[in-house]
Amino acid sequence: MVFMLAFGWPVRDAFAQEFSMFGGRSHSGDTHTYTWAFNYQEGLGEYFAASFMWLNEGHIPNHHRDGQSVQFWARLPLADRRLVFQAGLGPYRYFDTTTAEQGGSYSNVHGWGVVYSARAAYYLSNRVVLQLQFNRVQAFGGPDSVGMLFGLGYQLDAPDRPGPREWASGSSTKVTHQEVTLYFGNSIVNSTSSPVALAAAVDYRIGLAKYLDLTVGYLHEGSSEIARRDGITSQLWLTRAFIDDSITLGVGFGGYYAINEHQNSPSPGPGTGKFSGLVSISGAYRFTPHWAARLTWNRVVTRYDRDTDVIFAGIGYRF
Repeated sequence: MVFMLAFGWPVRDAFAQEFSMFGGRSHSGDTHTYTWAFNYQEGLGEYFAASFMWLNEGHIPNHHRDGQSVQFWARLPLADRRLVFQAGLGPYRYFDTTTAEQGGSYSNVHGWGVVYSARAAYYLSNRVVLQLQFNRVQAFGGPDSVGMLFGLGYQLDAPDRPGPREWASGSSTKVTHQEVTLYFGNSIVNSTSSPVALAAAVDYRIGLAKYLDLTVGYLHEGSSEIARRDGITSQLWLTRAFIDDSITLGVGFGGYYAINEHQNSPSPGPGTGKFSGLVSISGAYRFTPHWAARLTWNRVVTRYDRDTDVIFAGIGYRF
């Protein structure tokens, strides 16, 4: 849905949507480490597709790097459309926790790169997809990496037979009307020690258009050994509903104003960056007409080396 909105293709002309999880190994120079990814893909016709991926490159020496990539793909379906080969590339916005070679200090470095990918997918059924993907990451300002990942995908709009569905149905109404959600979870500071704290949040979500939501909320990150922070959040979300509107997926971009902030580190930094960026992915299961369970992963992006991951489970009331 992200790509239909951005480039103006009508939803009725899209292939089915696929959500996949990947895991594997990567290497950078002489170092081997793990890698994993979440991927959401939509077709742009029989031979083209676009995807949004959150990629974690593992622990390269002195670098813990992950980020988001939007990729465009050329693809070739074979064997009665059960076997699909793809080649893609796209920009990569990465977040890198770097470690100084001496002194043990760290920095949160933000930069850009490119991800080149090749994928083979085999459709076991009208929903389940097995995948093998090769990634090459070229980072501007950091080490490059190469990864090989195995993936399991699920077609959220299933066709009547194995293989990609040719046409996906769109929603006739807003995906979201109004929703209030209460969250509990953990915040993890992106440092070399990765301290964890209990966190909580509440937000109000409203549908502005068919596939566009707005949230306004309050985030409490808890108190770790490095920082304590809480404040007001607001994000715009590209969101999509599947399986008779019982499942939703979305990606959000916005800001975070820290009303209260206390730095516990011996080297707390400037401490004046009250405004931070906020990038999130979220999924919800609507188990009744009014109630939904939601999982959300937030990345707080700061200018003063206090980036955090805030991972929540929540319960929401829809009206």
